[in-house]
Amino acid sequence: MITLATPAAMQQWARSQHASGRRIAFVPTMGALHEGHLHLMRTARSHADVVVASIFVNPLQFNSREDFDTYPRPMDEDLSLCDSVRVDAVYAPTAAAMYPVGFETHVDPGSLAVPMEGAMRPGHFRGVTTVVAKLFGAVRPDVALFGQKDFQQLAVIRRMAIDLDMGIDIISVPTVREPDGLALSSRNRRLSPGDRRASVAVPDALRSAVEALAAGETDAQELERTALRVLARESHGRVEYVRVFDAATLEPIPTIDREAVIAAAVWFSDVRLIDNMLLHPATDTAAGTAM
Repeated sequence: MITLATPAAMQQWARSQHASGRRIAFVPTMGALHEGHLHLMRTARSHADVVVASIFVNPLQFNSREDFDTYPRPMDEDLSLCDSVRVDAVYAPTAAAMYPVGFETHVDPGSLAVPMEGAMRPGHFRGVTTVVAKLFGAVRPDVALFGQKDFQQLAVIRRMAIDLDMGIDIISVPTVREPDGLALSSRNRRLSPGDRRASVAVPDALRSAVEALAAGETDAQELERTALRVLARESHGRVEYVRVFDAATLEPIPTIDREAVIAAAVWFSDVRLIDNMLLHPATDTAAGTAM
C-alpha cells in the first residue's frame, strides 16, 4: 500500500493505473475509521481493479471550530486498517496541500443541500462538495462509494457528479450497524458510556416508523410523530429534527406512496448523531445507512 500526500503525486499514480488499463474505485473518509468504512473499502474491490481511500479532515465542512479540533485523527491506526483490507493507495493530504495560499474556488450545491443538514449546518454542503470535487480531481476515480448513513450528502454528491459531467459512478452502500442497531460513526467513540447506551434510541425511533408503515400507517407526519415519541422517552437525547421526505428529491411528502426516507439528527451531550432508514410503500423492509 502506498501513501500519497499531494494532489500531484495522487494524480501521477492515478494516471499510471489508467495507463495500465486499471479501473479505480475511491472511498473518501475523514479518518477515525470503523467497520463501516472498511465495508466500503471491501465493497469497492468488486467494482474496480484498484482501491484508493482518502483520509482528510476537511475544515470547510465543520460549523464549529471545537468540533473540528476534537475530531479524532488516529492516522497510524487508520493506515493499518486500510492495509488490512488491501487498499492499494491512501491519499492523505494536508490542509495546506488541499487549500494552499490563494485558494478561493468553491462548489455551490443546489436545492438538495437546503433542508435538514443544510438548514442546521449553514455552509456544510458547500464544504463537502468543494472537498469531494478536489478529491475526485486528484484521485481520478471511475467509481466512488459512499455510505447511506449520510443520505443527504450522498444525494448532493451524486447530483454534483451528474451536473458537472464528472463521469464518475456514485455507488451507495447500506449502513453498517452495531449489534444494538446504532449506525457506525466516527463520532460514536466520543459518546460517554451513558450517552452510548442512550443513543440506541435513534435507530429504535426510526425503526418504529418503519414498523408503523408496515402496519398500515402511511401519513408522513404521523410517522414522524411515532419516531419522536420514542426519542422523547430518552432524556439524554436532544432532538434537532426528524423528517420524512421523498428519496429522490428530498422534498417533504404527505403520504408514503413512493420511495421515501425518515431521517433524524439527535444530540447526546456535545455529540451530534444522524441516521436514517428507507421507507418502502406497501412493505415492511427498511435499510439503514454508514461514512
